[in-house]
Amino acid sequence: MFVDEVHNVRLKAGNGGNGCLSFRREKFIPKGGPNGGDGGNGGDVILVGDENINDLSVYRFTPHARAENGKHGMGSEMHGRNGKHCLLKVPMGTVIVDSNTKNFVTEIIQHGQETIILKGGTGGKGNVNFKSSTNQAPRHTTPGVPGEEGIFDFILKTMADIGLVGFPNAGKSTLIGMLTDATPKVANYPFTTLHVHVGVMADKSNNGKVIIADIPGLIGGAHENRGLGLRFLKHIERCSSLLFLIDMAGTDGRLPVDDYTILLEELKCHGMNLLDKKRIVVANKMDVESARKNIKIFKRTHKIDVIEISCVTGSGIDNLKNLLFQKRYAKIL
Repeated sequence: MFVDEVHNVRLKAGNGGNGCLSFRREKFIPKGGPNGGDGGNGGDVILVGDENINDLSVYRFTPHARAENGKHGMGSEMHGRNGKHCLLKVPMGTVIVDSNTKNFVTEIIQHGQETIILKGGTGGKGNVNFKSSTNQAPRHTTPGVPGEEGIFDFILKTMADIGLVGFPNAGKSTLIGMLTDATPKVANYPFTTLHVHVGVMADKSNNGKVIIADIPGLIGGAHENRGLGLRFLKHIERCSSLLFLIDMAGTDGRLPVDDYTILLEELKCHGMNLLDKKRIVVANKMDVESARKNIKIFKRTHKIDVIEISCVTGSGIDNLKNLLFQKRYAKIL
């Protein structure tokens, strides 16, 4: 199950260890001074970006974590061991929000990126720190400082080079299966895809790759949470470019010329400057007779270039692949 949101994740940094109250006691040294060591620092809670993780499912089933406490100081001026950090691996594109205030905390956008979200408490001071000429036998120590804690929402906004945008049944799942290594469910009914699929299209000759995300089908009113709505519009925010896949055969009784207009309007209403992204328009199901008539109307109305393909016959797929790689390298999608 793909999980892109987890709420109320409880996290706790480690507490600092207490300082030690101790005096030197050795044979032939009747008046040994103070030798209580400091406590260790508590561990931090650290988020780590990991490109090998695709969703947040691990935090749905274990929505809590804590770092290790620092150890207490000991005699002979021995410093307590610092607590181990709690490393939480998350997929790139994860946004962290405070569950109570809904304020933005941080986001992870790069592989290997480490961000401390909760700081461990500092260790207390042992009595050796309070020795002076006027206080040669101090009995004063300080306790460790408690570590920070909080409750957070983890929200994943998929990061990809290209996001596939289109109505249900437009053929997005079939297309991403032909272009990449993804294996989404394909069936002849709307909303077959219920979560984002991410696939990698590799170019062995140039040792490059294009990451493509199949965004579940949008419908009119998606920005008002109709259909699958806002849950998946957020994933489009992090895609570098958009590929609009239009069902040029009008399979579900819609007019292809209207589909493109509606999709643009939904992205505009969602905001986040989605319409400023570079985009390419692809006409699918060109093997169907009605598509020839519809594409003429489409081009005449929208006055844009359209790439023609058929996921059934495979025509145009190689051309589309080459185009996506060329645009990827030139960054002009």
